[in-house]
Amino acid sequence: MTDFIISPGPLLGRAAVPADKSITHRALLFGAIADGVSRIRNPLRSGDTRATLGVVRALGVDVRESDAGELLVHGRGLHGLQEPETVLDCINSGTTVRLLMGYLAGQDFFSALAGSSQLRKRPMGRVTEPLRRMGAHIDGRQGGKLLPLAITGSRLHGIDYDLPVPSAQVKTALLLAGLYADGLTVVIEPGPARDHTERMLRSMGAPIQRKGKYITSERPNASLTPLDITVPGDFSSAAFLLAAGALAPGSDVIIQGVGVNPTRRGLLDALIAMGAAVQLDNWREDGGEPVGDLRVRPAELTGVTVQGDQIVTMIDELPVFVVIATQARGETIVRDAAELRVKETDRIATTVTELRKLGADIEERPDGFIVHGPTRLTGTHVSSHGDHRLAMALTVAGLIAEGVTTVEDAACASDSFPGFETIMRKLGAKLETAGSRSF
Repeated sequence: MTDFIISPGPLLGRAAVPADKSITHRALLFGAIADGVSRIRNPLRSGDTRATLGVVRALGVDVRESDAGELLVHGRGLHGLQEPETVLDCINSGTTVRLLMGYLAGQDFFSALAGSSQLRKRPMGRVTEPLRRMGAHIDGRQGGKLLPLAITGSRLHGIDYDLPVPSAQVKTALLLAGLYADGLTVVIEPGPARDHTERMLRSMGAPIQRKGKYITSERPNASLTPLDITVPGDFSSAAFLLAAGALAPGSDVIIQGVGVNPTRRGLLDALIAMGAAVQLDNWREDGGEPVGDLRVRPAELTGVTVQGDQIVTMIDELPVFVVIATQARGETIVRDAAELRVKETDRIATTVTELRKLGADIEERPDGFIVHGPTRLTGTHVSSHGDHRLAMALTVAGLIAEGVTTVEDAACASDSFPGFETIMRKLGAKLETAGSRSF
């Protein structure tokens, strides 16, 4: 295991973050069922996306890398996937397994899904239950609520389904299943969730429609058109540089080519509401996705309340948002974020535990946090708990803590942000790595 050792100091300069993980996952999975070769420029290469690449290849899809570093996905069409010879290992990627369930349910073969010990603890019932209502045959631990899962492809039929909570992964699984189902599948969203799936599938010619909170899917009359896409920078990765630039005195950071999809930029909106000196320049669209350059500098911040629909747009950024909140004047409240309890770790409990070690004045709530600020943080030993987003959030905290902060088992940052420590050093961060000591 590798630790990060951080000393306080500013970040200065320009950087590009790795490509968007959510879009890379979808480009690989959707390209696999297109008719022809999809070209994916600037894909994210991380532990999670390698899991998706591995299962796509195990389903008989030829994926090659061009000399320019593009991924060329030789799609086999909606009904051309092959029965895998072995269990599909989703490793540690919840996105991979949940999206896969959607289009494996309508195939004419058997498949089995497995993953890491962390992934085996994550809830899958929110996907298996509506898929079973569509006629899917899915078995697994605790009645199909936990991995491993066995899927026997079957004839599906459309349903109307009210999502209990906004969830892009559940929505995507049902929309994909709808491409194989008799009749119309209608997903009803209670609030905003990431819309990368709708944007991408529509660009491929899939009959995906949205009217208000209703999203519909049905069997296409024609093959899906291959993708030709440049994946933008991942806002979830940019969030850590945004936070560091907003907090570390003397910082001035420009993050280039970041995806600023409205369903993803909740942290940016929260920072603006807190009074952060952040601006969006060079706005444009690429493949239907809004993209821009973000510049951030320190400013006096004021506590805010985030809740309801905004939580969905910043769920992955909440650990680092709490770090930001420790330096804001007054009280910052996070509500309606109980989903954090079932991420790679219980991110409410682990975030509170580790930030308290640094001196944060933070209260744990069943569905979020209450943070009192500003508070002086003091460097010490903290643990990532093997959670990539917590590892990076604690690294940001180390940039503003007095003394030295050691983040144990921080190499997991590469699960979603490969090269995180390299980019941080490029911007001037005093960050060293060392092997963990065992006792």
